[in-house]
Amino acid sequence: MTKLTLGSHPYMLGFEQLEQLLERSAKSGNEGYPPFNIEQTSQTSYRISLAVAGFAETDLAITLEDRQLVIRGRQRDDSDGRVFLHRGIAARQFQRSFVLADGVEVGDAIMENGLLHVDLTRAQPETVVQKINIKKG
Repeated sequence: MTKLTLGSHPYMLGFEQLEQLLERSAKSGNEGYPPFNIEQTSQTSYRISLAVAGFAETDLAITLEDRQLVIRGRQRDDSDGRVFLHRGIAARQFQRSFVLADGVEVGDAIMENGLLHVDLTRAQPETVVQKINIKKG
C-alpha cells in the first residue's frame, strides 16, 4: 500500500510546499525556553509574547527568513569577579522559530516589563472568480 501524503493527494494540487513547512516546523526542536504565548488580537491579527526577563533590546534579534520568523537572544556573561552563592538565573542564548503562512506580515516588536511582543497581521485575500473559456480542439 502506498503512503498518501498531503503533497501527493489527488485533490490537493500545488500543496507540496505546505508539507515541507510542516516538516520544518516539527524539526525546529524548540525547547521550553523562553516560554511564550500566541494570542489572536483580532480577526486578522496575532501577537507572540516571549518572556525574556534579563535580556536587553540589544541582546535580541528578530529576523524573517523564508516565511520563518526567528527570534534569537544572547546575553553577555557579566559574572567576572562576582561570587554567586546560588545561580538560578542563567545567562544563556535561545532561538525560537515560528513558520508564518503566506500573507502574514510582521509588524511592531515591543519590549515591555520583561516581555517581547511581536505583532503579526494577516492580509485578507480578495476573492477572485476567473472564467475559463473552452476552445474547440
